[in-house]
Amino acid sequence: MIGTLINVAAILVGVALGLVLRRGMKPRVSQTVMQGVGLSVVLIGLSGALETENTLLVILSMVLGGVAGSLLDIQARMDRLGQWAQRRLSRGGEGADNTFAQGFVTASLVFCVGAMAVVGALDSGIRGDHSTLIAKSALDGVAAAVFASSMGVGVMLSAVPVLVYQGLIALLGTVVAPLLSDSVITEMSAVGGLLIAAIGLNMVLDKDIKVANLLPAILVPFLYFPIYRLIVG
Repeated sequence: MIGTLINVAAILVGVALGLVLRRGMKPRVSQTVMQGVGLSVVLIGLSGALETENTLLVILSMVLGGVAGSLLDIQARMDRLGQWAQRRLSRGGEGADNTFAQGFVTASLVFCVGAMAVVGALDSGIRGDHSTLIAKSALDGVAAAVFASSMGVGVMLSAVPVLVYQGLIALLGTVVAPLLSDSVITEMSAVGGLLIAAIGLNMVLDKDIKVANLLPAILVPFLYFPIYRLIVG
């Protein structure tokens, strides 16, 4: 858990720095920065998505995840969470509710999706080696500052899923390690990369891709491989 706590602390420090920078930005500067961050998010997402070794699985994941997420209406729940949190954390003029929720979802996906989050948490929990998560913390701290400078205080909430996600993997390392093979991590990262790219497109093109409704897609590779091995033998 030590590595995860360092990661969370780095995110919070980065957010604090980003909010300081945000206050000094003029609206046109903030808008340009937002678009630049959006393009960077697209790049981050595509670089992860292109690592897939099973394109059909990625497509299947997006379809099944989209159906499940739409039935659960995760997007509406996330929007309500953003509105609730904004009322308690914002101090007037922090921006629209959708920007608050966008910051939360964007940062959460970027910080939680990827091999460093999974492998680093496993190393931290099983071997007590926190080096990967410490390196990830430095990257996340910089990213948190950039995200917060363009999307505001909503980015701060991303520390919660990072704490829960990486913390559980670290605490249950010996249990989940056999289930998180290289193939599972690769395909989960690829699916997550597509979702990150979709968020970037929302930011740059001002679209309304309901990314939160696609979040269950990340879990499909985790379930697919055990079922496939059971059927194939």
